[in-house]
Amino acid sequence: MTETLRPETPEQLREAVAWATSADTPLEVAAAGTKRVFGRPCQTSHRLDLSGLAGVTDYEPAELVMGVGAATPLAEIEAALAANNQQLAFEPPDFGPLLGAAAGAGTIGGAIACNLAGPRRVKAGAARDHIIGFHAVSGRGEDFKSGGRVVKNVTGFDLSKLMAGSFGTLAVMADVNLKVMPAPERTRTVLVYGAEDGAAVKALAQALGSAFDVSGAAHLPAEVAAGSGVDYVAGAGRPVTAVRIEGTGASVEYRCQAIRENLAEFGDTEELHSSNSVTLWSEVAGAAYFTAEAETQVWRVSATPGAGPRLAAEVRAETGGRAYYDWGGGLVWLALPPRPDAAHEVVRGALAAAGGGHATLLRAAESVRAAFPVFEPQGEALKALSARIKDAFDPKRVLNPGRMYAGV
Repeated sequence: MTETLRPETPEQLREAVAWATSADTPLEVAAAGTKRVFGRPCQTSHRLDLSGLAGVTDYEPAELVMGVGAATPLAEIEAALAANNQQLAFEPPDFGPLLGAAAGAGTIGGAIACNLAGPRRVKAGAARDHIIGFHAVSGRGEDFKSGGRVVKNVTGFDLSKLMAGSFGTLAVMADVNLKVMPAPERTRTVLVYGAEDGAAVKALAQALGSAFDVSGAAHLPAEVAAGSGVDYVAGAGRPVTAVRIEGTGASVEYRCQAIRENLAEFGDTEELHSSNSVTLWSEVAGAAYFTAEAETQVWRVSATPGAGPRLAAEVRAETGGRAYYDWGGGLVWLALPPRPDAAHEVVRGALAAAGGGHATLLRAAESVRAAFPVFEPQGEALKALSARIKDAFDPKRVLNPGRMYAGV
């Protein structure tokens, strides 16, 4: 039976990790648990439950800074920000429904640990780019801090870049300070109908390369668009290419019209206003189109944008399934029929042929995730570097052992 440690304060967190280190007892680190199936399964007898380290501790809207406990639900953070017409610009996606958990239950610590960002990443960057500072406990059971509470703080090493995307394998964050941004006055989305994958990615590149400050660029093939909750998308009966424009009212209206004219060569155009835009980009961010197909194996593949359609076509020719594109074509989502090996050699072979990148198996059965690479395999040099970093932060391998790679 798994035993649970539930610290309520940063001091208790340090004591819990220090005990695990002294007792050589590995810990599975989690809060809400919405991403427990993202990554390789951890083989541990104890769970470190961070849910007690939650709450907004310091929010200064005028300074665009917010301090929160690491286990604070994103929904709570977003509600507090919305009350002041502000937002998390990196638009963290909600993978809860995709991964079999509740919607809206994910935490800020989970988003940072997985370095998750939504469609606005093409403009605003990743989660790691919005961390001002944090307080954490290393796998040695030692407290440490990085950064501070002001946007221009540059003290010490930029450890936030290291913590983001480490999946809790180096240290456990107790709290984090975030840079927040004003929410746009208006959001609209230009839709282009009928472009096939290759032409659509060219259209997205044209929009992103324009002077119109695009904040979202995605393409849904017809079979994916049919699953949208937005009538203008689901009822199109053909592929839908989407370009988001945000800002002040007059500016958005002008830029939307300019984008429609600019992309008219690719197909008929339409325009979504605020509520429909919010729904569409939430779907794109959280891979909502694949949620109902719980048996499919879902891949999240980062590649050169222009190579995305060829990569998806090569994989689907071998496996079947469906695909759509975000980040101007640079993020390819694949939902493939289940296979014992998750078709990892097919996916990574196509990725290599397309010029390289990163392929992550986001959803598959535990037995599959334990047996085959979930994250992009590391070369010898990178593997050695990762091991040295792990040795520095968690020499006894007590934090989420094996979550990213076997043996570390």
